[in-house]
Amino acid sequence: MLKQSCAPVCEKLQDEVIRIGGGMKKLVGFLAVTFLFSFPVLAQQRGGAQRGGEQRGGAQRAPVGGGHIPARGPAPAPARAPERAPAAPVRGGAATERAPVTSNRGGAPPAQSQLRKFAEQPGHPNAPHVDARTDRWVGHDTGRNDASYHLDRPWEHGHFPGAFGASHVYRLGGGTRQRFGFDGSFFSVAPADFDYCNDWLWDSDDIVLYADPDHIGWYLAYNVRLGTYVHVEYLGS
Repeated sequence: MLKQSCAPVCEKLQDEVIRIGGGMKKLVGFLAVTFLFSFPVLAQQRGGAQRGGEQRGGAQRAPVGGGHIPARGPAPAPARAPERAPAAPVRGGAATERAPVTSNRGGAPPAQSQLRKFAEQPGHPNAPHVDARTDRWVGHDTGRNDASYHLDRPWEHGHFPGAFGASHVYRLGGGTRQRFGFDGSFFSVAPADFDYCNDWLWDSDDIVLYADPDHIGWYLAYNVRLGTYVHVEYLGS
């Protein structure tokens, strides 16, 4: 249709070139005809590119995860009173002895009735996560006295010798939540966080490590695909 609309103009230009004659003027006429034919095509391509850019720019970003990497880790949480174990009964029989704690792995996974709710907005997961729009670390607010992340021997296996922070992304190389690794280093998820990483792909997900400002002996492993995070302990290399 565009070519048909340009045909009368092009024929007139060709007649003018023949009438005037001359090698240089013929060349100018030829270039003019070529430009007239190509201009509508270029305009269409430009318009399509602009529309495509609008679609890409207008596409909504995932509220959590989707490749987003927080610029920094969480800020220290406000101090809270230390958590206390329930007192043994003083009446109705002898006090029940608690089994000695032999693990250095922090508290046990919480019971189903004790699980916190983290989906504070529509589209957010019910697990500790980072809001991709604000970089807020949802759920990291229990403070340094949280017994779930107490370690009797912090840094028992030393500190992770690699780099951590937003500019260092690691690809998981296999394992489970009890022991996973990448680049020859190994970690374990805190038992209290087991339920928050059931959908992690331990052999292919990308993660970023951040320092934990509240819980001594732990790092925060952030899943780039899902936008969720868990506490992890370095096990050595």
